[in-house]
Amino acid sequence: MRRIEIYLYQKKDWPSFTWKQEELAFTLGKVRHLQGKIMGKMEALGFHLREEAILETLTLDVLKSSEIEGELLSPEQVRSSIARHLGMDISGLVRSDRNVDGVVEMMLDATQQNEKRLSAERLYNWHASLFPTGRSGMYKIAVGKWRNDATGPMQVISGAMGKEKVHFEAPPAKIVGIEMGQFIKWFNTNPPRRKLDPVLKAGIAHLWYVTIHPFDDGNGRIARAIADMQLARADGSTQRFYSMSAQIRLERKKYYDILEKTQQGTLDITNWLQWFLNCLMSSLHATENTLSKVLYKVSFWEKHKNTSLNTRQKLMVNKLLDGFDGKLTSSKWAKITKCSPDTALRDMQDLINKDILQKEDGGGRSTSYIVVSN
Repeated sequence: MRRIEIYLYQKKDWPSFTWKQEELAFTLGKVRHLQGKIMGKMEALGFHLREEAILETLTLDVLKSSEIEGELLSPEQVRSSIARHLGMDISGLVRSDRNVDGVVEMMLDATQQNEKRLSAERLYNWHASLFPTGRSGMYKIAVGKWRNDATGPMQVISGAMGKEKVHFEAPPAKIVGIEMGQFIKWFNTNPPRRKLDPVLKAGIAHLWYVTIHPFDDGNGRIARAIADMQLARADGSTQRFYSMSAQIRLERKKYYDILEKTQQGTLDITNWLQWFLNCLMSSLHATENTLSKVLYKVSFWEKHKNTSLNTRQKLMVNKLLDGFDGKLTSSKWAKITKCSPDTALRDMQDLINKDILQKEDGGGRSTSYIVVSN
């Protein structure tokens, strides 16, 4: 009886992907031009500005990659963890949880050590860093090793119990080791650019890895880390100035839709690569906003370099400049800085007198505050 071919890995010629180069050439050219333009801009900045831009981008990348999977991390903890791991002298650092440090360590290993060969052991370490307790939520999972399908086949499912829809079923566990061996060997091979552009390789690597789905959990985050690793190689730099994960988070539904269609299509992955390139191009355009934010922050502190501020004030102003979550009120100030409500009000009034803070229009029962525009 002939086997029914539903998914990519069941196709006769798997994993011999094909694509129509002529359909991708224009978008790929624009992406490569933008990458060069942004790298040139960043190289022209001073060390401190580049450091701020890298911290901003990596923080966003870690937050959004986890958010895609429904996990919300603390921005302050992520930022602090990255700064500590990179040895950055940043004020207002907070303690970070082990699970936050684990995600950061994986992302930094992928991008800062992008020239190192990929291996099963390295991927095991990444997986273990994502799940330091050996659990995903309430469930115990196999950590630092390929899945064994002990509870049934690995499936991506949605819908209520009894009305589940299977979007994808991964290859059986018994062949995962073989599949990953083939993937790792391909990833570590560097064909001439005329044969395979490094950016296209990032898109193929993302799709190939997520198709195998080798671990019990965390496959999406690791797939994006692998893509970032290859994009860092394409840039020829360990410095990250754009976040693919942030853009994927914005296009989350399209991301899952194109993955599902591609998994159930043919080995011609032109449409997947076109989506990947467009998503990457949008993330490169978004970098302009990151750079503007960094430049604004630097110019702000340059303007107020001789202004006397206490530690609490510096901490809170930096939080506002980095993008404060929600409205800043005196009660939030007191809670975050661990001071009394009266001290919070005095701190804030002092900043108003120094033309740093102003009351926000509207208000309501609780007055909120924003930074005065430069």
